[in-house]
Amino acid sequence: MRTLDPVEPHPLTEAHAGELLTLQRAAYVSEAQLYLDAFLPALTQTLDEVRRELRHPALGVTLDRRLVAAVRWTVEGPTAHIGRLVVAPDQQGRGLGTTLLRAAEAASGAESFELFTGHLSAANIRLYEREGYREFRRQALRPGVELVHLRKAGAAG
Repeated sequence: MRTLDPVEPHPLTEAHAGELLTLQRAAYVSEAQLYLDAFLPALTQTLDEVRRELRHPALGVTLDRRLVAAVRWTVEGPTAHIGRLVVAPDQQGRGLGTTLLRAAEAASGAESFELFTGHLSAANIRLYEREGYREFRRQALRPGVELVHLRKAGAAG
């Protein structure tokens, strides 16, 4: 797939919750297949839970009036915890995840960044490592599934 022309991430609010939940579920279907688990938290999250999460910072990318990618984060002290970086399946491989990851890092104002993904999610791990993240811990979630925690120091860190 070709890389998109430059896109401008925009803030997401509680008003985007329904569209974000739809995007999130579509994006996590491949993860559910990979882990043989249709009950991943991203797939069972409710609309009210997404609304509450959107009280924290979040960015999205809209193409042709459709939300096609999003990311959320929280900041604790000097560290931004980046989560739920999602890209619509038909838009993956076009640089949207990289664009949003960089935008979230910049917007957070944090000195360092942490995130996690599943150990079988090779494309996610490649993206994060390409962006300077390094594994610092693994956490057993359940038999056969580990979370890979990655960290990156910011420009000042």
